[in-house]
Amino acid sequence: MRKLRYFILSILLISAGGCITKFIPETSSDSSNLVVEGLITDQPGTCTVKLSKTVPLDERYSIRPLRGCSVSILDDEGNVFRLEEIQPGTYITDSAEFLGVVGRRYQLNAVVYDQELSGTYESVPVEMKAVPPIDSLYFDKVTLKLRPDNLPLAQGCQIWLDTHDPEEKCKFYRWTFTETWEILIPYPVENYRCWATENSGTIKIKTTTSIAEDRVSSFPLHFVSNETDRLDNRYSLHVSQYSLSEDEFDYWSRLKSISEETGSLYDITPATITGNMYKADDPYVQVLGFFSVSSVKTKRIFIEEDFAGIVNLYAKCITDTAYTDSIPGLNSIVWLLFRNDYAIPPQKYLTSIKRCADCTTRGTNVEPVWWREDED
Repeated sequence: MRKLRYFILSILLISAGGCITKFIPETSSDSSNLVVEGLITDQPGTCTVKLSKTVPLDERYSIRPLRGCSVSILDDEGNVFRLEEIQPGTYITDSAEFLGVVGRRYQLNAVVYDQELSGTYESVPVEMKAVPPIDSLYFDKVTLKLRPDNLPLAQGCQIWLDTHDPEEKCKFYRWTFTETWEILIPYPVENYRCWATENSGTIKIKTTTSIAEDRVSSFPLHFVSNETDRLDNRYSLHVSQYSLSEDEFDYWSRLKSISEETGSLYDITPATITGNMYKADDPYVQVLGFFSVSSVKTKRIFIEEDFAGIVNLYAKCITDTAYTDSIPGLNSIVWLLFRNDYAIPPQKYLTSIKRCADCTTRGTNVEPVWWREDED
């Protein structure tokens, strides 16, 4: 009887498994919308505008850039700055000609020649608002796990931000940041020291409209866990602070809400979020994305302290030992970590994991020019 029950249960499980099919909801994938990603600032260098088309739900990781568009930025003094397409769908300003000015108003103009989306698209004029400096960046060690003797077994790092506007004009803030950390391979390989860099992928915004003073205190900007080796050696966080209009703050708030529900800023958005772009001859056509105009202030923090329980990515690097000078596949399928010529017989320690022998698989071996600036 017990065997019969197991048999029936097995049949039901197999049948249930056979009913699982990929579900793709019906959408109007035959029609597309323009997606605009653009930011101009008062910082030296080029500004970038990206134009693309929306994609169906079953193509979540594909990108459909819009090539060959005529893109320009207009200001309230009648100047026109044309952007150059440097790769499909990516347009940049000429750094020698264009630099944003606080107090001036800017408008994006894009003439699209795509068959589906052909037409002229414009943004509403946007004023470049001033943004105050970042007052301070600081961090706390966070105990994640305790040993039996109540000493930290694992620690992370919480980075905080303070800022304020004494003129009380900047009521809406947004922050982005770039992480850079030093990689040190614990073996005498050629490329043992590198630097890895990663940009923020979450939305960080704050408004001070509900408080008496235009001040942001102890804003939890970023948490670095012990699950990577970012904190193992030297770590840097470079923060950019932007001023927002109320409309743009509302746009980022809605995008933040949806991205937190779907898991990531770069996951597919299950709803359309319109911004400040429209089609010139038909304002009812839906255009997604936002043309951002902002002053920027930046600040950098370096962290070089011991944190308990940081993951060791090199604990299992040595995968073999050789006792001969002739090693087939050396530097193609296996890599030499170090040699011990004093052993009897002489030994060579090998790895089949390339990142254990070459840090350029994770970053660059060229030290950033600013890496030691806080030591001057």
